[in-house]
Amino acid sequence: MIRGGFSELNAFVAIADARSFSVASRALDLSPSALSHAMKGLEARLGVRLLNRSTRSVALTEAGEQLLVRGRTALTDLEDAMDEASSFRARASGSIRISASESGAKPIVRHVLPGFLASYPDIRVEFVTDTRMADIVADGFDAGIRVLDDVPKDMIPVRFGADMRFSAVASPQYLAINKPPKTQHDLLKHRCIRFRFESGALYRWDFRQNDKETSVDVSGPMTLGNVNVMIEAALAGIAVTWVPTYRVAEHVASSQLMDLLPDWSPLFPVFCLYYPSNRHTPTALRLFSDAVRTWATEQHEGR
Repeated sequence: MIRGGFSELNAFVAIADARSFSVASRALDLSPSALSHAMKGLEARLGVRLLNRSTRSVALTEAGEQLLVRGRTALTDLEDAMDEASSFRARASGSIRISASESGAKPIVRHVLPGFLASYPDIRVEFVTDTRMADIVADGFDAGIRVLDDVPKDMIPVRFGADMRFSAVASPQYLAINKPPKTQHDLLKHRCIRFRFESGALYRWDFRQNDKETSVDVSGPMTLGNVNVMIEAALAGIAVTWVPTYRVAEHVASSQLMDLLPDWSPLFPVFCLYYPSNRHTPTALRLFSDAVRTWATEQHEGR
């Protein structure tokens, strides 16, 4: 069985359609001599002449006419097959298991997942939301979502969202009986709500102003592991709490909570979707990371 190359067949069809080596060479971005050499090789393998060439024209032999008909059909079928294979991207399947903080998962669920799941209905996404900094490889996750500073160095990060500000807030009723703090160290005299990670570690309140940084280990009557409950406790007048500013923006705007020490409220780097860099990325995760990256780019350009 004689096997001709795809490139040679493609070149033959281009020459036959143009009836010119020079025109075909420009269309294929090949030199006329390279094209001529390819045709001579194809004719030698087939054992027949396909083209009658003169200084002014190119004509097909009977064998060339037959090959042109079958060859053009074969090339069309091949292009259709490649297009069909490419279309499988839209029917990608699989599952993605993601470890995330609640704050990190929310913008992805709201802004990325609706379009992503509509485009890839056979992909399943699972979020496990907690405060624990998981080892995504050891714990069987495909990816994680955390702030940039917490992403291990051997991971591929996909940044999204704006830098996040934290604020100390308290209700007017609490401040009516407790003098508002003037410095971050005054918080040591206040009742504060502490946050405990699932690992057991207690979160320290880190303040920043220009190049000055201060970490305060507050104390108080409550320790919680959920930001929403911390906000409810602050609204109830129990104590001062330390939460992402955007989570209490409406309460501050309506004067239900007061923003304390705003000049010392630090900015933390953006959230990241991250996944291992040292292993093959599954198709479902690759498509998902592309969707997050596209949304993040559009968000940045829209500012």
